[in-house]
Amino acid sequence: MNLNRKILAEFHDWKERKGHKPLLLYGARQVGKTYAVKQFGETRYQDTAYFNIEDDDRIATVFEHDFDISRLIGELSLLHGRPIKAGETLIIFDEVQSSNRILSSLKYFNENAPQYDIIATGSLLGLSVGTGKYSFPVGKVDNVRMYPLDFEEFLSALGHDQYAAHIRACFANNEKSFLHEELLRLYRLYLVIGGLPKVVTRYLAEEDLFAAREEQTALDANYVSDMAWYIDALEAGRTLEAWRSLPHQLAKENRKFQYRVVKSGGRAYQYESAIFWLKAAGLVYTCCRTSDGTPPYMADNMGTFFKAYSFDTGMLCAKMVRDPSVIVLESPAENPSLSDTFRGALAENYVMQAMSANGIEPFYWASSGIAELDFLFQDSKGNAVPLEVKSGERVRSKSLSEFMKRYKPPCGIRISTRNFGMENDIKSIPLYAVFCLTS
Repeated sequence: MNLNRKILAEFHDWKERKGHKPLLLYGARQVGKTYAVKQFGETRYQDTAYFNIEDDDRIATVFEHDFDISRLIGELSLLHGRPIKAGETLIIFDEVQSSNRILSSLKYFNENAPQYDIIATGSLLGLSVGTGKYSFPVGKVDNVRMYPLDFEEFLSALGHDQYAAHIRACFANNEKSFLHEELLRLYRLYLVIGGLPKVVTRYLAEEDLFAAREEQTALDANYVSDMAWYIDALEAGRTLEAWRSLPHQLAKENRKFQYRVVKSGGRAYQYESAIFWLKAAGLVYTCCRTSDGTPPYMADNMGTFFKAYSFDTGMLCAKMVRDPSVIVLESPAENPSLSDTFRGALAENYVMQAMSANGIEPFYWASSGIAELDFLFQDSKGNAVPLEVKSGERVRSKSLSEFMKRYKPPCGIRISTRNFGMENDIKSIPLYAVFCLTS
């Protein structure tokens, strides 16, 4: 089964751009990087030379002596089993963080042999490279980051491309969707499944929520193994504690990350590096507080006040609820046993994940204990965009009203289970349409 990933369009733009450099593809493990670059190679090139650096020690050996491009291409061609041809062959270096030498070689390919098209993928770049004598090829590579499937890609995987087009049309025209209830059901399914390709394909193959949950459990174990592999024992333990605390952090009413929630008596100096590692590994997104609603925005106290979100809503949901069917099959009105705080945590994490995938870097706004707004960002025209997230239909928000009154932005956004609409300069966007937001 093919997953239609939006990043393929970015790969296409890179290929067509004159003078493009080797492409470095970032992203957490298991977001689909290898699948996407292989699919791109198969559809856009006559041949693909794929090299997994973690699985084949011979690849790193090729780069041990020097960076003579003619020799490198010759020996890589031998490993590939056929000639690598400029303009016809896409060269893929998978898991490039495993070799400083191969990462450094991208500089020499760019300077001395730009005719070769190269994509290098890395899951833990910045954490495992730079420890040797070879430096990161700053300015010599193009960069792009990959995320889990967003809700639009999820709809495509389910065979509902027409639903995504319908949502985009309703968003653009501010028209109510006649598929509203069905789309909300699919949104709740996405909360449980998330956007990791292995989980999505397992669910599609078996149509079993608990089979998908098994896949999520296995992936979580892999992420934990990475912590033990790449960090010393003390830091690995603290990083695991921070990772495990994420559901508890978000289940609080204010959702702010507190070190004492990680461990009783916990302090910033003990866990700051753990949060840095989780962010660098792509497993956590952070959203800093700002007390000034006038753009451009700056984090208060050098970012010491922040919220931390999971990179994938399905992975978060797997830690927060035992039976995934209670989320999918019933609406909040039909199942009041799930608290508003719990539902709000999932909805807010989902929105943060969607905005991150669209290149939006939001803050949250707080005003002297009077009001606190879920998200705030600056649009392409420099305007403030306040955004409030509600997990149900009760949408009254003192914080959004206070921000609108105080700073008078052109428009505010309220995301909830309500249909599209506009009232008092506040645009209502259903939860299933967040992928339409851009900065």
